[in-house]
Amino acid sequence: MEMYLPLIWAALIGVAVALYIILDGFDLGIGILFPFARNETERDQMMRTVAPFWDGNETWLILGGVGLFVAFPRAYAAIMPALYLPVIVMLVALVFRGVAFEFRTVSHSKKGWSFAFALGSILASFSQGLVLGGLVQGINVVNGQYVGGSFDWLTPFTVLCGLALIAGYGLLGATWLHMKTDAEVAARSQRQARYWLVAVLVFMAAVSLYTPLAEPRIAARWFSLPNFYFLWPVPVVTALVAFACWYWIERGREVPPFLAAVALFLLGYAGLVISNFPYIVPPSLTIWETSASPGSQIFMLIGTLFLLPMVLGYVIFVYWLFRGKVHAGESYH
Repeated sequence: MEMYLPLIWAALIGVAVALYIILDGFDLGIGILFPFARNETERDQMMRTVAPFWDGNETWLILGGVGLFVAFPRAYAAIMPALYLPVIVMLVALVFRGVAFEFRTVSHSKKGWSFAFALGSILASFSQGLVLGGLVQGINVVNGQYVGGSFDWLTPFTVLCGLALIAGYGLLGATWLHMKTDAEVAARSQRQARYWLVAVLVFMAAVSLYTPLAEPRIAARWFSLPNFYFLWPVPVVTALVAFACWYWIERGREVPPFLAAVALFLLGYAGLVISNFPYIVPPSLTIWETSASPGSQIFMLIGTLFLLPMVLGYVIFVYWLFRGKVHAGESYH
């Protein structure tokens, strides 16, 4: 049982992070698309599509962070000093955009708060990409402690990952708006989705080429035999999903492009897991080496397994309750 507890917690944290990326991804994507709206009326319509969900979406980020601290304290102790600056910027940006979201609804002059909401969304997205890139490129750990510098995370690769995540969230936001709005906002979102999709594919290709060339362990994971025989479907399925997404966007379909964009994110996420598992602090610390005591993991697991279905049920209910389109000209309240 003790051997499987870290696997269970790793799976729970992985699911929480995936849910956050998807659910808060289109939310952040709307902020990224704010500068392209023609006026504040269109931005009102865009914001109304996420008004019932946006704060609840960030619950999964809390679960992922707390789960890492509780279940893998040695990993938390190594990751945080290495990535303090981008993590702090991300959290400040999320707070900034949250304040902007609330104040914008009651302010007589919305332009300043719209700018703050867009800036917070872009900074939060870019910072998350920096954190992701910092983890993938590896953290310098000796005897379980971070021994690198304060800016080791800042490399061309992490900047590439930051831009890639902005593009990915932009795609999620554009396909979400095309699905949830009408009139000019929906038409413009459909046009923008094409460009975001192309950008996402370019960034995915760049990251997929860079990581095996820069990291021999990742190249060995993907291209050694017999691994290659089992893993080749991942890029093939990714290409097919990307083609389907483009086809559905061109055809003016509403729901399928969003689901395809979600699938692209999940496939990219799966690729990162395949490249790095079982290392939770690449390239040196595994989930077993950094896990907490079995007693602590079991205690927290009982509470998590009790609360998680309630949270999932609430999320499903809210999304079902506020299904349908947000039409142009509707009152904000």
